[in-house]
Amino acid sequence: MPGWKALPDELDPEVRAFTERLRRVIDRSGLGVTAVAERTGHERAAWDSYLNARLPAPRGAVAALADVTGTDPADLAAHWERADRVWGDHTMQIRRLDLDSADAGPRTPAPDSDAPPTPEAAPAAPVAAPGARSRRGVVLLYAAGIVGALLVVTAALLLVDLGGSDGDDERAAPAPTTTAPPVTRPATLPAGVRCVGADCTGKDPEAMGCGGELAVTVARARVGAALVEVRHSDTCAAAWARITGAAPGDTVTVEAGGAERSATVAEGADTAVVDTDAYTPMVAVGSGADARACGTLADGRAGCTAN
Repeated sequence: MPGWKALPDELDPEVRAFTERLRRVIDRSGLGVTAVAERTGHERAAWDSYLNARLPAPRGAVAALADVTGTDPADLAAHWERADRVWGDHTMQIRRLDLDSADAGPRTPAPDSDAPPTPEAAPAAPVAAPGARSRRGVVLLYAAGIVGALLVVTAALLLVDLGGSDGDDERAAPAPTTTAPPVTRPATLPAGVRCVGADCTGKDPEAMGCGGELAVTVARARVGAALVEVRHSDTCAAAWARITGAAPGDTVTVEAGGAERSATVAEGADTAVVDTDAYTPMVAVGSGADARACGTLADGRAGCTAN
């Protein structure tokens, strides 16, 4: 049986109760954490975080645990829902703080500013006296004449430039500027999935719901006794790297599209089991074939997947 670490004293009661419930389920099953990770399809390091209340457990992981241990899924789901509400409130508080600290964008100029007001903020124009209307009409006609003249001159210059000339004066028209279309977020995501594409970069794949059944290994390489893999989630449009059979101090890195994220097997990892593992945060990538995973062992040996 695993020797559980003491949970923090400041932990919310609902989260504490749920975490202790998960621990009891595993204790009664006779499975180790590594076996639970293998049978549920979620990373060993992720289960370590769930069982020590460092990360919220996705609903899919809880359902998988109930299935492999023969636990009543409704009872476990009820505990999960109460704890998840606490995690959700905590996440919303962080998001509100981020929004409060962000730049609110352009502001309406002060009354004494020289800048013209925006259309929304501009007051309705007062009705002018007949004499004022006449003077305004003259000014508008004069301005329209200037604008018209400028347009004629500009058109003439464009025609001359398009016509070109013989010899060294001939110049090619510049290529049109293209802008890559933005990555659009789907209107709806599967239950438990919390990010897609660039929103996933730098985030934990398990906490964001991108792991488990939504992830596949698309490339692997051996570095000593350790296995290095590229894990990809098509739903989240993101990839990460995982190292298993590793030792404390071993490092794994994922690279894709100029972005790079790393993780290291922590010192003091559970050496009572055969495998220790670690996985990196995610990087946005449409295809897992565009990502590469590299492992560097504590003894200096290193290797990468083929891509």
